[in-house]
Order: sequence, then C-alpha cells, then structure tokens
Amino acid sequence: MKKITSLICIICIISCTTNKKKIDFDFTTVFERSKGTETATYHEVITFYENLSEQYTSIAMYTMGKTDSGNPLHLITFNPDRTFESEFSNDENKNILLINNGIHPGESDGIDASMLLLRDLAEEKIDAPKNTIIAVIPVYNIGGSLNRNSTTRTNQNGPVSYGFRGNARNYDLNRDFIKADTKNARAFIDIFRTVNPDLFIDNHVSNGADYQYVLTHLFTQHNKLGGELGAYIHTSLMPKLENTLKQKEWDITPYVNIFNRSPESGFSQFMDNPRYSTGYTALYNTIGMMVETHMLKPYKQRVEGTYELMKSFIEITDKDAEVIKELRKNAVTKYKTGNTYPLSWKIDSSKTTTLSFKGYEAEMRPSNITNADRLKYDRSKPFTKEITYYNHFVPAQRIVIPSTYIVPQGWWNIIDVLKLNNIKMERVQKDTIITAEVYRIKSYETVQRPYEGHYLHYNTQTDTKIEEVSVKKGDYMIDTQQNGVRYLLETLEPSAPDSFFNWNFFDTILQQKEGFSPYVWEDMAEDFLNENPIIKAQFEAKKASDPNFANNWYAQLDWIHKQSPNYEKSHLRYPVIRVGG
Repeated sequence: MKKITSLICIICIISCTTNKKKIDFDFTTVFERSKGTETATYHEVITFYENLSEQYTSIAMYTMGKTDSGNPLHLITFNPDRTFESEFSNDENKNILLINNGIHPGESDGIDASMLLLRDLAEEKIDAPKNTIIAVIPVYNIGGSLNRNSTTRTNQNGPVSYGFRGNARNYDLNRDFIKADTKNARAFIDIFRTVNPDLFIDNHVSNGADYQYVLTHLFTQHNKLGGELGAYIHTSLMPKLENTLKQKEWDITPYVNIFNRSPESGFSQFMDNPRYSTGYTALYNTIGMMVETHMLKPYKQRVEGTYELMKSFIEITDKDAEVIKELRKNAVTKYKTGNTYPLSWKIDSSKTTTLSFKGYEAEMRPSNITNADRLKYDRSKPFTKEITYYNHFVPAQRIVIPSTYIVPQGWWNIIDVLKLNNIKMERVQKDTIITAEVYRIKSYETVQRPYEGHYLHYNTQTDTKIEEVSVKKGDYMIDTQQNGVRYLLETLEPSAPDSFFNWNFFDTILQQKEGFSPYVWEDMAEDFLNENPIIKAQFEAKKASDPNFANNWYAQLDWIHKQSPNYEKSHLRYPVIRVGG
C-alpha cells in the first residue's frame, strides 16, 4: 500500500468529540447561488473542499500527484469512522467508492453534484452509509477546467461557462488510461491503485440523440466484467438502481449509443474497452458506472439528477457491501494459468432486451442549409415505445493465460507503466536460454489520422511459435497470478484492442532495419535457392499462383531474402514472450 502524501487537513478524531469544528463557513455552492445556472471554477471547488475539511472531521482532503497543468490532483474523502491510520488500509472492513469528476470539464454536472453530496453527508442532511467510504476526485482534468469558455459545448444547455474537453496538452483523458501519456492519467492510476476501490462512478454528460430522460447510465459491460461480478451488475445492481430512481421520479435508461439517428430502431450497449475509465477499472474487478446526463436538458435538472443517482447508488451498494466484497474477492480466482481469456468481443444478436423507451417522434427532412436530409425531433410528440437493446456480448477472440510474461529490460517504457500499475515483477538473475512462445506480427491495420497522440493499430493478427529464447540478466519476469492479471493480458497480448502494441509502444519492430542491394543479393539469392530446394519450390509455386508477385522483381528478391539467414530476426518479432499456459 502506497502512502497518500501531502495530507492537507490534519485529522483529529481523538481530540474532537463532535463532527463539527468551531469555524463558520458558507457552504452554499455557486450552483445554488446561481439557481442552477452556473458551475464553480476550479479554484472555487478547491476552496470549498478546503473549508469543508476544516469544518468537519468526517471530510479529509489529500493532495496527490501533479497533472499536466502543473496543479496536483486532490482526493476528498467522507469517512466518519476515520482513524489516524490510513483510511485505505486493509484493516477497515468497508467498501470504497471512488467518484471521478471533470474528466471532460465542460461536462461539469458531477463537479457540482459531488460538492452538494459531500456537504450534505458532512452536515448530516442525508444518511451516511455504514459500510462505505466515499472518495471523490473533485476535478480530474484541471487544465481543461482552467481553460474556461461558454461556446465549445455547442449542443449543451448550460451552465453559463465551463471548462474545455482537452487537458493542458489537449489530450482527451478518457482515452488515456492504458497508454498513460499524461501526468493526469499517471496521478489517477496512483490514486486508483492506492485506494483500490470496490466501486467507481465517472460523471459525464452526453447527447447522441434527443429523448425524454435527464439521466442515462453506462455500466461496464457485464459480459466483459465477467462471472458473478458481471451478473451482479446485470441482474441486481442495475435493476435496483433503475427502480429506486423511478420511485424518486427520476426515470433513467441505458446510455443511448447512437449518433445522428433516432433510437427507435434500437441500439447496443457501449463496449468500454480499457482505454476508457470504467474499462480500465474493470481490469481490477471494480464495479464501474458512467453517469451520462442528457446535455439538452437544463443544467439544474442535470446536476440534481446526478446527485440523486449517486445517492441511490450509494444506498444500494452500501446494503450489498458484503456481497460486493465477496464477489470481488472471488473474481480474481477465475484467471488461472491455462484458462482461456477473451481478448475482444462482439454483439450477441441472439440475446436482446426490450426497453420501454421514452423518446420523441423524429423524421428526416430536407435541410435548409445543405439540401440533404437532416434529422429533426419533434418535442411536441413524446412517445413511449418498446425498442430493442443489444446488451449481450460474446468473445470474438480468446487466448490461453500464460504463467509468465518476460519483458526485455530495453523496453523500459513498458516497464515504467507496469510499475505505475503496481505490477509485481522480478529481474532475471543470469543469462539463460528458455523455451517460450514467441509472437510474430502477421498483419495489422492503422488509423489514417492521429488519434490522441498516436496512430492506433487495430485488427492485429499474430503467428505463434515455440522457440528457444535467449533471456538476459536484468530482464523482467512477470507472474500473471497477481491482482493485475487482467491488466497484463489486456496490455501485453498484442491482439487486444488496447494493447501496448496497438498503442504504438512497439512500432520500432515494424520497421526493417537492414536490407539488401539488389545487384549484390541477386547472385546470393540464386545460390541460396540452389542450396535450399524446398524454399526454391515454394518460390516457384508462389510465382505461378500470384501474378502480381510474378511481375514484381523486387518483391521476389525480398521474399527470398526473408527466407534466408540474412533477414533480421527482430523484424515483426514481438519482444514480450510467454512462458507456460
């Protein structure tokens, strides 16, 4: 357990006999003073929590790692039973809920709703959970929050001004949890692996269509989370949350995963791969949910809805605390050496759910600007219709879990990110030869435009061979049988959608470093074919069956070169090897 550093407020539980300290602060928020039209600035948020932690011993405020803006992340906790020892030690038998706000600072609903929630808990205006510590990141994207404006959220109905989606280096932080290009992501990972939350909420605002709901939810995909933990989300937590909110007159529906079309034709559940917050947290068997309010609704409704959603989520999971603890404890036992693990997923169209969906009539009509058809909703014509929701997925690709990965020490950039995630590893003590599985990159595709600072690969295919591999003293041996097993599989298996390979960490192996001069290799190639009749026969067969190859003299020489000892072994050879499984 890492220590949480730079404790801002000194917790004096022993010397204080009451929850309230003798300091008078006004905890009316900017949101409340503006009657629901404005959101607090970054500095107003931090001042609010500093004062709240001064006033109430149930609130603590911690300073964490630096972000790209130069400012540190903060972590605010509500825990009436706090002691001098770390509230995140394993000694306290409570679940921990981590709430993240302002990953996209223009989506500020959660920032204001969390301020109201923690204040009301501290002031005992609402019942405190008995089995849950609440930890809140007040503003995650600090650089974006400081870049305040009133125009970039083109479709959004309030607040008056807000932050910008990109961080201080213009990264979308909700694509950075695996590649960790930003200090923000690195500070978050440190918090997450220190706190080890059982539950996670990430507050967002979204608009893919128009409909009647203020609130939508986006739980981590239950098949991907897997086993009894995934079943708990799908059959227990999600229905309870929907029913509880309905009783409070806050209707909610799954996140409407469409763009520029009506939801009437149905839609699928969002697949939250590990680049996203709930996809990343799922790798450590944390139950995750994104709150997605509808940005066309008034800001006041959105904040109040986020508040009620979080409050209901806490009430339900607090009652289920023991169940959740046990499910998380058992989940990690599924990923044993030799078991199969799904690397990618596809929709199972044979299993669907029927939603009673509250939308608006929509039609395509000619645009006054482009003359093309455009989508137009008619809010004077609300409807409730049954629509098809595709919320079941099946594995598209599986691998067998190895006992060990070995990462050569030269790939220190990989090692750094693994260490950041508290992955346990050992150094090889002496040069040795081992039998291992080795991947060669067979094929891959690459996006044509930069995506979050990378040219992301996808549809990566590999060939596997068993080889005798030279392992050097100082290389890193990583046992898969640890808390981070899923993280290891999702990052070190090159075919996984968010693998380090697909995020360009290994692009140097894709470039051939040594080649040949045709006028020299021509004579050597002829000798090589004469000395290797099987390869020569394969060469002649390829010329006969492939006209393009037969008409390309350089491709022919290159093919021969790649069959010869002159061809470099490192080209397209994936450096991380697998042992056991």
